[in-house]
Amino acid sequence: MNLNALKHLDLSEREITLYHNLVILGPTSIRDLAAKAGLNRGTTYETLKVLVSKGMVNYLPKGKRRIFQAEAPERLIDLAEQKRQHLEQTLIDLKTDIIPELKHLKTDMVAGNVRFYEGDDGVELVLRDILSSVDRSKTKRYSVISTQALREHLYRPFPNFTKQRVAKNINVRVIAIGDGGDEAELAERKWLKGKGDASYIAIYPPKVAMISLADNNYPVVVVIDSDAIAGTQQMMFDTLWAGL
Repeated sequence: MNLNALKHLDLSEREITLYHNLVILGPTSIRDLAAKAGLNRGTTYETLKVLVSKGMVNYLPKGKRRIFQAEAPERLIDLAEQKRQHLEQTLIDLKTDIIPELKHLKTDMVAGNVRFYEGDDGVELVLRDILSSVDRSKTKRYSVISTQALREHLYRPFPNFTKQRVAKNINVRVIAIGDGGDEAELAERKWLKGKGDASYIAIYPPKVAMISLADNNYPVVVVIDSDAIAGTQQMMFDTLWAGL
């Protein structure tokens, strides 16, 4: 049973492990639960206190000891519903108050239009930015130039990217340099002969994202937020696309 999804409910791996074992064991002592989970008693007790505060575990006295038991698994749905409500309220606050206020305070600096990221985390951040930005656009479409050498590394940190893109009804046009590149729903693809260095360029006005590989296939990402640059890149892409 894969319980990793429970981490999205703000449950730590240790909390998930103890809750899971309590479900299996039923009402049990700290000593027996710690032995089952492979943890020391002090850690088990401190984690149980957190689970009690979250409403995932309750206890009852038995002589001088406490016997702990797991709440019904349906409690997980309650946690998910609470988080959903909090996130919905956060989205409202962001859109109506926080973001407008932060934009009002932002200093207009040219350097702020260029951002640098590294590693798989940087790649995932940019891929998610593409989805969120294009999802808010009128055209719901973006353009990509991608080389064969980078493709195998691109979606490593975000394997569900294409599935989420399709779910958001986002279209993409891809100029693929070199062989390969899987066909996908809501995607048009044309090929250029050649190999090219490992690179990926995404044009989603007003932004352009560029990903390349440094030593040991370590991703380096640059994002430029500029209407002028994105517009020029889009014009060049459209011209090349029409000629293929």
